Amino acid sequence: MNSFKRLVSSLVIAGMMAAGLPLTAQAGIVTTEEVVSVQAAAGNRDKVNGFLARDDVRQALEAQGVDAAAALERVKAMSDAEVAQLAGRVDQLPAGGADALGILLTIFIVLLVTDILGFTKVFPFTRSIR
Repeated sequence: MNSFKRLVSSLVIAGMMAAGLPLTAQAGIVTTEEVVSVQAAAGNRDKVNGFLARDDVRQALEAQGVDAAAALERVKAMSDAEVAQLAGRVDQLPAGGADALGILLTIFIVLLVTDILGFTKVFPFTRSIR
């Protein structure tokens, strides 16, 4: 029992000594442009996801043979520049959404190209180049 206490106390002493060692931290300067671009990218994704969540848009996507859930997954996989372009198209739509066909066509083309490139498999009539 005495050797066990000696072992435990040695381990506790070693742990306390290790806990007192200084830890290093690295920090960098973050510019305002970087913070704004990250916030803008998140806002653009929310805007496009909100547009795709609308009932009329879902019905139009399903009429063209696109699963709305697959379109949302594809938006998650898009780069920030692609999402910004789609969000810009959503901003250009009239208040009533009468030109929703243009944005749906853009989404259809993006999904078609990604199917052909082999990144997704949304349409059964495409063959991947991979």
